[in-house]
Amino acid sequence: MNIKSEIDRNRFEELYLKHKDRPLVALISFYKGFYHNFLLAVLFYAIKHSPVWIMPIVTANIINYVTQGVTDAAGLIILNVSIVAFLLILNVPINYLHMHFRASAVRKVEAGLRSALVHKVQTMSILSEKDIQSGRIQSKIIRDVEAIETLSDQIFVNFMNIIINVAVALVVTVSRSRVVFVFFLLMVPLAAVLVYIFKKPIKEHNRRFRKEVESTSAKVSEMIELIPVTRAHALEGNEISRMDEQMYQIAAEGYQLDMVQTNFGAVSWAFFQLFQVLCLTFTAFLALNKKIPTGDVVLYQSYFTTIVGQVTSMLNLLPTISKGLESVNSVGEILSVEDVEDNEGKQKLDDLKGRYRFEHVKYSYPGNEKNAVDNLDFEVKEGQTIAFVGESGGGKSTILNMIIGFMMPTEGRILVDDKPLDEIDLRSYRRFLAVVPQNTALFSGSVRDNILYGTDNVSEEVFERVLKESGLLGVIEKLPDGVDTKVGEHGDRLSGGQKQRISIARALIRNPKVIILDEATSALDAISEREVSSALDSMSNERTTFIVAHKLATVRKADRIIVLNNGRVVEQGSYEELIGNKGYFYYMEESFA
Repeated sequence: MNIKSEIDRNRFEELYLKHKDRPLVALISFYKGFYHNFLLAVLFYAIKHSPVWIMPIVTANIINYVTQGVTDAAGLIILNVSIVAFLLILNVPINYLHMHFRASAVRKVEAGLRSALVHKVQTMSILSEKDIQSGRIQSKIIRDVEAIETLSDQIFVNFMNIIINVAVALVVTVSRSRVVFVFFLLMVPLAAVLVYIFKKPIKEHNRRFRKEVESTSAKVSEMIELIPVTRAHALEGNEISRMDEQMYQIAAEGYQLDMVQTNFGAVSWAFFQLFQVLCLTFTAFLALNKKIPTGDVVLYQSYFTTIVGQVTSMLNLLPTISKGLESVNSVGEILSVEDVEDNEGKQKLDDLKGRYRFEHVKYSYPGNEKNAVDNLDFEVKEGQTIAFVGESGGGKSTILNMIIGFMMPTEGRILVDDKPLDEIDLRSYRRFLAVVPQNTALFSGSVRDNILYGTDNVSEEVFERVLKESGLLGVIEKLPDGVDTKVGEHGDRLSGGQKQRISIARALIRNPKVIILDEATSALDAISEREVSSALDSMSNERTTFIVAHKLATVRKADRIIVLNNGRVVEQGSYEELIGNKGYFYYMEESFA
């Protein structure tokens, strides 16, 4: 089965937004185009399950043949048994077809929904993504989609199976005795009352439990990230206590949910068992009074057991349905995010020179009236190196985020090669950028894998040149497997300097036209800083480069230094000019030394 070729991830967001107030309708709409799979699954279920319906009739027939002295009873018994045997043998291949159509539809939609969530996370704005903890996102993509997949099975297959079982039992019953049929129908109001009583508390407890699971997932992710800090400051006890409290909380919510569901199951089971006893008594008296054949007591008891079992199963689906619908709402929190990066219909760039112009640019973060940057007005020529300096919170990182296109000015505009940045397809623009952040992001592959991330058809010659330019050759020689050495999770097997040089190599391999260095050497020791700074000098040669740094050595060689204070430009010029002016930068110099 080829799942990937049949996924249409783009429709999930549209369908959810259309039916977000009706999560069950939204879920059913997700399977549009696969309804025939479920119809075939139900058809094959009816065929494979038919021995269960036929057996009570055959049993009743055989008892009646024996007790009533029917002519050629032996032949009739053999015929009835042969029919059941044939259907039992047929069960194996038909069951395969039933599961094939059922599973292929559910798994395709499951994969498509996860793909849609990943796609939405990748396209939503950086600010929106930061508003949702990574652990919560992970829980939605894994746990909630799994709950939706379970609910899909229940609704499209098990629910239909229940209806078929009940329908067959009632049809056979009404065809043989209307009195017994009326008796069977008496249980329907009871089922409705039980659903009404338990629906609201189960839904509420499922919602609270889901929230606790997401919160726990987020806190576990944070705990793992903070293990080096925790151990370094002997805070293991504090962290264990904090996480224990969270585990106890989720256990308490889970316990409350379990008890509500247990009470629901116990009450429904007890009531329906009593009904079975009543059914046996009722049909026995009918047979005793010659109203029905003796063998039919077994038939009605079997069918009533089937109906009781199926109605019980239907009621037991309620917790699963409630949990699944809550998960539909949970993934909907991602699908319904409106703050996304829209590149449709915008101009695509085939090349980038690296000229920039900020025209009266202002930016304020959502919910904050104060501008993070205020009235920025400057020009950057092709190939220039521009350094932004200033105190923390002065707007340096905000400017870099706007250059990358993560955020757009709330006032003014940014021109790139004389084109407004907000009119450019940012995906085509970013192909010419290379970003070296302060905290290097590595994945748990090899050194080579991390350097070549996102690139294709890189020759070995180019790869070797990049290793040299980034200062990695000496590092590679010391690694046990050279460039094929596994770096560990987040690159934990490497030093800060080694990770940063891999980050530089990753940037260089893209042959960028614009380089963005966000405090790329701030976490390094003096020796590593010199080595990495040398690699950065090589990297920024003849490329437009933007630097944010707190180290004097990094900004000294910049063509222009822009000094920021409270989001405003207070000075700009070369290092020598700013020192000669003895202004704001001059008095900051000691902090850069």
